[in-house]
Amino acid sequence: MDDLKKIKELRAKIDSIDDKILELLNQRARFVIEIGKTKLQGKRDFYAPEREKEIYHRLTQNNQGPFPNQALKNVFREIMSASLSLEKPLKVAYLGPKATFTHQACMQYFGLSAEFVPKKDIADVFDDVNRAKVDFGVVPIENTTEGVVSHTIDMFVTSDIKICGEITIEVALSLLNKTGKLGDVKKIYSHPHAIAECKEWLKEHVPDVPVFDVSSTAMAAQTAGEDPSSAAIASEFAAALYDLQVVEKKIEDHANNFTRFLVIGNKSSEKSGGDKTSVMFAIKDMPGALYRMLKPFAERGINLTKIESRPQKGKAWEYVFFADMDGHVSDSKVSDALKELEAQCSFMKILGSYPKGAAK
Repeated sequence: MDDLKKIKELRAKIDSIDDKILELLNQRARFVIEIGKTKLQGKRDFYAPEREKEIYHRLTQNNQGPFPNQALKNVFREIMSASLSLEKPLKVAYLGPKATFTHQACMQYFGLSAEFVPKKDIADVFDDVNRAKVDFGVVPIENTTEGVVSHTIDMFVTSDIKICGEITIEVALSLLNKTGKLGDVKKIYSHPHAIAECKEWLKEHVPDVPVFDVSSTAMAAQTAGEDPSSAAIASEFAAALYDLQVVEKKIEDHANNFTRFLVIGNKSSEKSGGDKTSVMFAIKDMPGALYRMLKPFAERGINLTKIESRPQKGKAWEYVFFADMDGHVSDSKVSDALKELEAQCSFMKILGSYPKGAAK
């Protein structure tokens, strides 16, 4: 009985704390509404990724535990998502349908209070952002196993859309079907990238089962949900949404498989103190062109975290480069390096500066 009495007393204290948290959340919400009104009067952007990063950094630095920092971020992600919805409901287009990894990236970045709009392809996401039908878009850019998503890079060549943020999530793939039994699998569906990431597992465990490409892992799950003889390579999140069972978890061939996504919009983010800048450019064909391209960054100690080349359409043997670097375009050394690079280019486009994302 003493134990029960102690538990009851502790639960009463927790209830009291919860009541205080509720009171403080509503107090915070009232301040958010006031900020929203002020932003509206000043015609300022209502969403500021750099401000969110500042909040996460301050809270995790001040956290004395035992509440874990990742859980703290998750809690405040939802607090800020709900707060944004009080200022203005946030509308986000993404490469759909529901339960794709892009959908999961959206929820991780914007929280569950945003309105997510699935689109059939990457071009449609860019178009909705460009036409201001949505506030932001989320598209995949690269995977640690399968490399760059070339269609996303190609869209930046002709678009004025800016990169506002990034999300990196771990991709864990499962085999899903209606029964959860491998023996019932007569055909398998998935996105080509997901199939490629699981090719060794497929070869070893289902060598005689035909595998078919579809537009997304979620579409594969939807197909498997409609056909008991089919299975899908998709996420466990997709299993819950499409009423499927997990046949086998984590069937990807390589552990630590991550996909990076870009948040796109019509404006770059302000400086946060931990930023990345993305650019696209084409260099003039001349001796030492590669050296000339890298020299401005090397001399200023700027870390290029990524550089990718793509053929220029309509111009044989000429290439467009996509590069990421540490720093914000407002930093003098980044700005000076880009000016020096531009002098060597047939064209250059700054795609945006934005807060660095961390792997979930």
